[in-house]
Amino acid sequence: MTSGSTGALAVTLCRDPRQFAALEEQWNRLLRACPTATPFQSHAWLHSWWLSYGREGRLRLLLVRRGEELVGAAALTLVHRPLPLLVPLGGGITDYFDVLVHPDHADQVVPALAHGLHRAARGAVVDLREVRPGASAEAVFEAWTGARAKLTDSTCMELPTLPFDELVKRMPASGAQRVRAKLRKTDAAGIEEHEVTEQEVPGAVRTLLRLHEKQWRGRGVTPEHLKPRFAEHLTRATRRMVRSGEGRLTEFRLDGQVVAANVTLLSAALSGGYLYGADPDLRDRKVDIATLLLRYETGRALAEGRPVVSFLRGNEPYKNHWRPETVVNQRLLLSTNALAPLLRLHESQVTGRERAVDALREALPAARDWRARLNELRVR
Repeated sequence: MTSGSTGALAVTLCRDPRQFAALEEQWNRLLRACPTATPFQSHAWLHSWWLSYGREGRLRLLLVRRGEELVGAAALTLVHRPLPLLVPLGGGITDYFDVLVHPDHADQVVPALAHGLHRAARGAVVDLREVRPGASAEAVFEAWTGARAKLTDSTCMELPTLPFDELVKRMPASGAQRVRAKLRKTDAAGIEEHEVTEQEVPGAVRTLLRLHEKQWRGRGVTPEHLKPRFAEHLTRATRRMVRSGEGRLTEFRLDGQVVAANVTLLSAALSGGYLYGADPDLRDRKVDIATLLLRYETGRALAEGRPVVSFLRGNEPYKNHWRPETVVNQRLLLSTNALAPLLRLHESQVTGRERAVDALREALPAARDWRARLNELRVR
């Protein structure tokens, strides 16, 4: 662990996974105080990800303390391809990144994080992906004294937390009529909800992933979702998040059988539907599981006082039916002035790849189908 200081604050860089594990109580106290934090900044999610995906010697936790109190943190890891980068813990399975900043000390913590990150980035470019607009990481970006660049990242869809009938009224009249008809058929089927306890999580995650694979079979399931390391991470993280109130796993049962399951991740700012699985045979019974899930989650978010129900990443057509607000994540690139040429090289590589993908999609509409078939082959 290396350290420095800025005024009354101590800034340390932790590389020891054992110390990361021991930070749970302090970390979550800071998480609850930070108004911009999302569920993906919880210790449960980040530490579980590290156990499943982390590489020995690559952990980089930037910690800011005021006396014994943890008042700022950034969870990063070092990668070497395609060039040396400091990137967020959580990787591609994490929808939002942010740093943690205690609001009572933000005017000191933000420059302290920027200073500590500057020290940590002497040999690497900092590549902060999936930064939600309004995140505390934006303030660190503004305080940065070296080279920097800002790019767009994934598109997310969000709904304000309203009574479900109000959400339906936001739709065109014809769409609203179809939704009400679907829900009448769904309710007539007699589906029952069951919120999974901490002890039930391992079996429920296995069921969810089985239904998820069945639901996407032949349509390009994300290969990572079917790997053992993902199942281990999701089980471990969900158990801890259910215990602490940072997540829930809900099963939907028909005639005693689980026909759908959904993991929702929670913070003060939002309720996010992370992953669900549903038996495709429900379509034969005219059950619209996506609408059923949304009705359930908006009801819970309203009761819990969470202002936003997020579909998280992706702009799939079914989400647009609800007229959600489009939120575009940011990608923040930072480096010391000495590494500015490396940052510009990385920036050009990123934008070049994005243009190539966009051009391919425009020129070959069938590319998505090819990718789906490729994913299916990779899974098999």
